[in-house]
Amino acid sequence: MTEISALSYIVAETRDLGKWQDYAENVLGMMASTASTGDLYLKMDERQFRMAVQRGERDAYVATGWEVPNPDAFKRVLARLEQAGVAYEEGDAALCRRRCAQQLAAFRDPSGNRHELVWGYKSDFRHFASPVGVARFVTGDMGMGHVVLPAPQFDETMRFFRDVLGFGLSDMFNFRPAGDDGPSVPIHFLHCNNARHHSLALAAYPVESGCVHIMVEVESMPEVGRALDRMAARGVQQSSTLGQHTNDRMTSFYMKSPSGFDVEFGYGGAVVDWDQHVTHEFTQVSLWGHDFSLGQKGQQ
Repeated sequence: MTEISALSYIVAETRDLGKWQDYAENVLGMMASTASTGDLYLKMDERQFRMAVQRGERDAYVATGWEVPNPDAFKRVLARLEQAGVAYEEGDAALCRRRCAQQLAAFRDPSGNRHELVWGYKSDFRHFASPVGVARFVTGDMGMGHVVLPAPQFDETMRFFRDVLGFGLSDMFNFRPAGDDGPSVPIHFLHCNNARHHSLALAAYPVESGCVHIMVEVESMPEVGRALDRMAARGVQQSSTLGQHTNDRMTSFYMKSPSGFDVEFGYGGAVVDWDQHVTHEFTQVSLWGHDFSLGQKGQQ
């Protein structure tokens, strides 16, 4: 099992911080604050932030933050990177302060995605109070949710997460856009050291924004319905209808973020006992719903 305990945070970039703050507060229901660096911190729980949005020249995804429980685990992961010949850069004091962590090391996977390894997360344990009344996001030991990243160098990237970082394979989906007899595009779902069905998925195709989607989870179905209403009221582009996934059983919908990647907003994700879990290939994405043609129509 991997030393990595959970997805800690994500970092995005935007040309319009005000638009991101409005989206975070009034659609997602997160608390927003401005750090001394100018970054927009988006709060989902007692942590200082779970999403950090920085001002930039583009609207895009920047980095994925993974946490380990202590400095010994941090050193062990770095040793595995060194043994595999993977270059990493230790974060200086300024970057550690920016990410609210004791130590940080940044590296890239074989598909070029940036990852940040951290331990010793700093928090003032300020009470989470959603500006639109979201009672609670499901985080804690299972981390902030999950992220789906582009992996054009698919086999090499899978080997990196499996053999170097120690992630486990949860399930597989082979997307066949041209039909059953056409070529397949693999999407594999990976778990780290917690009970969330997947904290990471890798999709074998490039994505302009640098991320397919991130997922955040709430504790009741009415919270998902209210988010649907807020999305419509604020004029946010919807990427899929409501539906329930086959693999992690999440009931959710998808919408576009101001940085170009999708946000999946869901409820009821599977909590997995890995000693009993059976890895399988599922042949359809959802038990019902999740019509993604909605998002394609919105781009026309």
